Amino acid sequence: MLEQSTTVQGPPRVHSLKAGSVGLVGVVFMALASAAPITAMTGNLPVVIGGGTGLHAPAGFVFVTLVLTVFTVGYVAMARHITTAGAFYGFVSYGLGRVAGMASGLLAVLAYVVFEASVVGIFAYFAQQTARSQFGVQWPWEVFALAMLAVTALLSYFDLEVAAKVLGVFLVGEVLMLLLWGGAVLVHGGGDGGLRAGALNPAGAFSGVNAGVGLFACFWSWIGFESTAMYGEESRNPKRIIPRATLAVVVGLGVLYTFVAWMVVAGNGAGAVDVAAGSSPLDLFLAPARRLLGPWAVSTFQWLMCTSAFACGMAFHQCASRYLYALGREGFLLPALGRTHPRHGSPYVASGVQSLIALAVVGGFRAAGQDPYASLYTLTAILGTLALLVVQTLCSFAVIAYFRRHHPETRHWFRTFTAPLLGGLGMIAAIVLLVMNLDTAAGPASRTLFFRLIPWIVGAVLLGGVLFALWMRARSPRRYELMGRLVVENTREREG
Repeated sequence: MLEQSTTVQGPPRVHSLKAGSVGLVGVVFMALASAAPITAMTGNLPVVIGGGTGLHAPAGFVFVTLVLTVFTVGYVAMARHITTAGAFYGFVSYGLGRVAGMASGLLAVLAYVVFEASVVGIFAYFAQQTARSQFGVQWPWEVFALAMLAVTALLSYFDLEVAAKVLGVFLVGEVLMLLLWGGAVLVHGGGDGGLRAGALNPAGAFSGVNAGVGLFACFWSWIGFESTAMYGEESRNPKRIIPRATLAVVVGLGVLYTFVAWMVVAGNGAGAVDVAAGSSPLDLFLAPARRLLGPWAVSTFQWLMCTSAFACGMAFHQCASRYLYALGREGFLLPALGRTHPRHGSPYVASGVQSLIALAVVGGFRAAGQDPYASLYTLTAILGTLALLVVQTLCSFAVIAYFRRHHPETRHWFRTFTAPLLGGLGMIAAIVLLVMNLDTAAGPASRTLFFRLIPWIVGAVLLGGVLFALWMRARSPRRYELMGRLVVENTREREG
């Protein structure tokens, strides 16, 4: 059972998620699937190389690894005390108050809701290309998009363990392929310029034709790592599992991304920038794969690009469902969202609503005649990333505020002050970079109305969350006290 961890009397009876569904490995798989290594590399690395930091792309990933590791130190410090499916929503509520908490909660909902639709777009694009090249069939991209939405909805209806197992199989395959591909380039000594070890110098992160675009695309590649905290209520021993899983995901992705980016630059040589900026940026991966490993590697790469995107979309579906569930069980938005399945313990109502929302977003882009990759994937990913960076910034400062008032026994000059402060400043810098380079990041899609509305959508949701919380404080103080404060009974906030 869940209960309110405040002094308000008479907390509402709510439905619980199924406790103990996943262990450390399962949580790591869910978070890594959200980041989708092959999708991140094939979708974002060409942007980093072709329009960002050029041959210094590996340095960009080194720099972002450092920034996110520092952010994570404060994030996991809070996760050791608070376990909630709302993650950022709960963390910010405890640290900066309920008004900021509701604003961050709605922004997080916006981000994860559109992320699933975004990934459906790139999955449909990859699947369409793969079906055409390997089977000679030309099916509309909408067929693949609808298939992904349907299968995701079905799997998400069951226990989280089912989704974790499916994602685990896909994830192992894509990571092994990336390592095999990179190992082949390493063993062969790279391309015409050798291994180019200088590309790893972090100072190079600010080089190239547009370092802002490059660093933004690097940050984009980690989106989803923070989802570990959302599975705290369904994990075994969350006070230990969630912090370990989060650090493992951030550092593990950093090492993998840096290595792959280094091998891409080394394997393609001086021509990497031209290939990345050309009409076939996937040749950054497929050409070396064909040359060094053979045709089978190209086919395998194409299939894994599809499974990676599918796994990523399903992981984001899980994230969005749990945010909707967290708000619903507190009686906000639609209270029915807070219901869980009596047998599987899944947030099946929230999951069904998320499926309908994703379908509506995909359908809207289709009705507008937009491309699944250039528009659906790119624009919704930019919208979600901007919203999530704002939430992560608020979370960083929430950690500082929380530990100033609570738990002096775990307060620490670096973990609970310096690290979250530096992480917050890093997130602010990322937001500035994104806003300054929105046109470049969006590419041809920057001419659409949706693109021009992106900053206004984020601002409207943020302001809407603030106004809603203030209205609830004035009209219904008892319900206001619940905002972001429901936690699992056996993992409730420890008293200092």
